[in-house]
Amino acid sequence: MGRRCWRRRALAAACLVAALLLLSALRPGLEGGAAGAGRPGGKSRSPLQRLHDLDQGPRSALAEVHRQRRDLLHRTCSRHTRRQRLLQPEDLRHVLVDDAHGLLYCYVPKVACTNWKRVLLALSGRAPPDPRAIPAHEAHAPGRLPSLADFSPAEVNRRLRAYLAFLFVREPFERLASAYRNKLERPYSAAFQRRFGTSIVRRLRPRPGPDALTRGHDVRFAEFLAYLLDPRTRRAGPFNEHWERAHALCHPCRLRYDVVGKFETLAEDAAFVLGLVGAPGLRFPEPPPRARAAATRDRAARLFRDISPFYQRRLFGLYRMDFLLFNYSAPSYLRLR
Repeated sequence: MGRRCWRRRALAAACLVAALLLLSALRPGLEGGAAGAGRPGGKSRSPLQRLHDLDQGPRSALAEVHRQRRDLLHRTCSRHTRRQRLLQPEDLRHVLVDDAHGLLYCYVPKVACTNWKRVLLALSGRAPPDPRAIPAHEAHAPGRLPSLADFSPAEVNRRLRAYLAFLFVREPFERLASAYRNKLERPYSAAFQRRFGTSIVRRLRPRPGPDALTRGHDVRFAEFLAYLLDPRTRRAGPFNEHWERAHALCHPCRLRYDVVGKFETLAEDAAFVLGLVGAPGLRFPEPPPRARAAATRDRAARLFRDISPFYQRRLFGLYRMDFLLFNYSAPSYLRLR
């Protein structure tokens, strides 16, 4: 009987969260200060109000780009999403909260999320004011930044209605290639190789050697992709966040995002967000130089050229919604026909 009651309460909580999240898409006009309710005393204009001001007046070229991205995201969601499951509180785990500045940031690994966490820590005053001085392990330490999942449904809804919500995305296959390189091919630590590499080798390699079974240190890119496409992987649970689809981490068709930044225009988009925050003295850490970005694209192209068209098509289908929602074209090196 107790288990049934617990299930009913859990279902009721999930329905309440879903209803509140639906209401969040119906933001009231900001002229009267509704967004200011999220700021202490409502005295200064919030980032969301500043964005509204930009939308009402003559837009800069960059503000227009961000308006078009928002509109495209909304249209694509309307066109391609119908029935969706209810959001659970845990679905909000990737949305970080800055109450002092009225910000919600959904982090997507392999899309400058370490530097954005550094920036949020610097804004919070709980870390050095220069984000570059914050070690990566400190930026990723659990509990350093509150998550939207930590709040009650009513508090979730208040923040969704009043705060500026933003995320940063990246061309899906470049992000996937970066995750493979960073976590399995040349990792900073062996933890991912032991956790995922050994499982991939055991499941997908016909005759794995004892060293590979113990260390998982030599996973091939084709094996990694086969692991992603294997139905058993999805049945075991969600993908690891480093290769999970951005839309599955941030739920942009159920949460309203005001700014969609892109890794490919990181410097400009980061400056746009910080301009809305009103933090002129805070500089986003320098993004990778263009030469390095080009090398990353070439590396992804080399990895995918060795993958058969059949698996390329299946993988494109798996990540299709990220391509559509964030307006990325299929890479020219793919053989999809």
